[in-house]
Amino acid sequence: MDAAQAVFMKKGFVAASVEDIAGSAGYTRGAFYSNFGSKSALFLELLKRDHDVIMKRLHSIFDGEASRADMEARLLQYYSECYRDNKCFLLWVEAKLQSSRDAKFRAQFNAFIRELLQTTTAYIVAFSERAGTPLPMAAEELALGLTALIDGMQFFYTSDPQACGAEMSEAVLAKFFSRVVFGAEKVRSA
Repeated sequence: MDAAQAVFMKKGFVAASVEDIAGSAGYTRGAFYSNFGSKSALFLELLKRDHDVIMKRLHSIFDGEASRADMEARLLQYYSECYRDNKCFLLWVEAKLQSSRDAKFRAQFNAFIRELLQTTTAYIVAFSERAGTPLPMAAEELALGLTALIDGMQFFYTSDPQACGAEMSEAVLAKFFSRVVFGAEKVRSA
């Protein structure tokens, strides 16, 4: 799995071959196929592994009876880290590209995206109820906008970290959360 992730990150999904992956892991092509039905199956397993980590981290934000301030701090910490510490971001970019080209892959890939959006929506509703803050728009719309913002910040940070560095990214995210998600009247600077 680690060898496959490294090969996909270096070459991209389309350019990576089963031989590249097996060789990097020190195995044969036959050993690869004894464990995975296809390169796509392996790729989806890598995405699932990262997706499960994301779901666990999101769940930890709302564990216990955290106060509003605690939940806000946890959310800001999670989202300020995920854009810059996401070792699998390029895998997700590759998966989005592959899903636009391959309908069978798209169906399986979209299951991850739907679960992320549903989970994010549920947590937005939970935050709103626990904090007593009304939502400025439908929770589903807010979840989609938040997900797109995070993806965009990751993309800019990955492709041009000098123009969109850590300080800029964290300021954008903090102001978005403070105003839109947390319902703060005044937007604090990061």
